[in-house]
Amino acid sequence: MLQLQEIQAELRAEKIDGWLFFDHHRRDPIAARILGLRGDGMITRRWLYLIPAKGQPRKLVHKIEAGTLDSLPGKKLLYSGHEELRKVLPKFLGRAKTLAMQYSPLNAIMYVAMVDAGSIELIKSCGRRIVSSADLVQKFEAAWTPAQIESHLAAGKLVDRVTQEAFAHAAETVKQGLAITEIDLIDWMRNRFDEYGLETTEGPHAAVGPNAGDPHYEPTRETAKKIQEGDLLLLDVWGKLKTPDSVYYDITWMGYLGTSVPEKYARKFSVVREARDRAVAFVQENVRAGRPIAGWQVDRVAREVIRKAGLGKYFVHRTGHSLGRDVHGAGANMDDLESHDVRRVIPNTCFSIEPGVYYPDFGIRSEVNVLVEEKDARVTGAVQSEILALLA
Repeated sequence: MLQLQEIQAELRAEKIDGWLFFDHHRRDPIAARILGLRGDGMITRRWLYLIPAKGQPRKLVHKIEAGTLDSLPGKKLLYSGHEELRKVLPKFLGRAKTLAMQYSPLNAIMYVAMVDAGSIELIKSCGRRIVSSADLVQKFEAAWTPAQIESHLAAGKLVDRVTQEAFAHAAETVKQGLAITEIDLIDWMRNRFDEYGLETTEGPHAAVGPNAGDPHYEPTRETAKKIQEGDLLLLDVWGKLKTPDSVYYDITWMGYLGTSVPEKYARKFSVVREARDRAVAFVQENVRAGRPIAGWQVDRVAREVIRKAGLGKYFVHRTGHSLGRDVHGAGANMDDLESHDVRRVIPNTCFSIEPGVYYPDFGIRSEVNVLVEEKDARVTGAVQSEILALLA
């Protein structure tokens, strides 16, 4: 449901004249979610929707798809040709001079940069100033409702269970001398998802040996490696409830197919664990003290631990990502590597903290989810303290 009054209040507080949504061919899922647009129907022409800081919204739609925004409040203007569009744009924009759009200067926060450069130029040609909607998106898309928080916690209990059951299944299969591959274990987890009422658009992932050294490794039936005694097994498992508006829970755990974990693995895991725990503590301490923090700062805390251990070059991705209705959400990421995410960490948002180190022959990662509340922050599921010895 469109939070019109709340959006307008935020626009006034930020001294922004309006939030301009622009889309065609459903290129901007952020706009669809914030505006509450349905996912059905044909959308092949450009449409614009302006929420001004004061007054009624306005919509500009093509004449052959005139009903595209009929579910939204506001006065409707129509266009057909490109010359007519350019002619009507100034009237449509009205007195609004500073407009927020799904845009990021220099593509710094690429996750909200949904509007193409040419469309930005078109609006600027009308004498308007464009600012990023990144902070607005956080508040009106990435912040969870109480029901969404409950869905995350419920999914977390089930995903944690599937993860531990998968380790046990892999261990028992190896003990019996039976064949099992990474893709076999993934199929087994997907079946458990169905039984427990979980869903995911892709994944989960299972990787052993050198495959675990690839942070986004996805096995196929042709490439999947056999899971055997002596293997280090990484499970990256994410899912959400099969209910409307539910949100994801996403974790990574490590197991070893043996009776005791080799020192070289245990030592690397201890560094990753410290980086994870330091980042979590940093978030908690600052939220409890009422001090604002940004995503890049959280990343830097974790990265510094790994750098001081001499493993910095092996930590090749951001520390964490926003969680939402998609596993990669629209809120602040814990990132000072792939981007410099300056967005503030705000209440009712949730994100992963998942440092890792990756080598040609193995990889190690530990991932938890952190939910930020008004005056506190908490890890929402089980926390791994050491690599599991699966054949002990």
